[in-house]
Amino acid sequence: MNHKIANIRCDYTLKGLHESELDANPLNQFRKWFDEVLESELSEPNAMLLSTVANGRPTGRIVLLKGVDQAGFSFYTNYESKKGKEIEANPQVALTFFWKELERQVRIEGKIEKTSAKDSDDYFAIRPRGSQLGAWVSHQSEVIENREFLEQKQKDFEARFEGGVVPRPPHWGGYRVIPDYVEFWQGRPSRLHDRLAYVLSEGGVWEIERLSP
Repeated sequence: MNHKIANIRCDYTLKGLHESELDANPLNQFRKWFDEVLESELSEPNAMLLSTVANGRPTGRIVLLKGVDQAGFSFYTNYESKKGKEIEANPQVALTFFWKELERQVRIEGKIEKTSAKDSDDYFAIRPRGSQLGAWVSHQSEVIENREFLEQKQKDFEARFEGGVVPRPPHWGGYRVIPDYVEFWQGRPSRLHDRLAYVLSEGGVWEIERLSP
């Protein structure tokens, strides 16, 4: 088995990445790449790895990007979940996108903060009703006795909100990651990949550096 794993490899040959191609602002550059991802019609193009650290122990999980603008990268979740508690303890986080079909990766580091209540309300209002109810049903990350417990809670909340609007739970809402480091990775042959990083200076200016692969 180890021999089979060791022999798994892929040579990246699609494109290169040069400094002259980059936008001066990493958020604009991300939008450019993300538009290309959308045009490629990849499955779950907004899936990203959210990494947190609490008590010196790192944790990662996949969440879904729901917005990107000049303020940062936004997603929504349960504030009382394991990740929510870790964010509360340490607001320094990282995001990672990997689009293997385009041989591209983006790494983002920065500080995370809650979005406004209005932003959370606006997004919650456009979620499918089943997802709205799910936000009430799930006490995310808590131990439960069995699947039936979850299904019964779902029925209870369906009855509670039957015929009416499902309001946003107070424990559910948005986060925004405000970047101070963004790295764009383009796979290249022989593992000599292109890595170009934006680093935010103390003066608030983005500086671009090429990194050895």
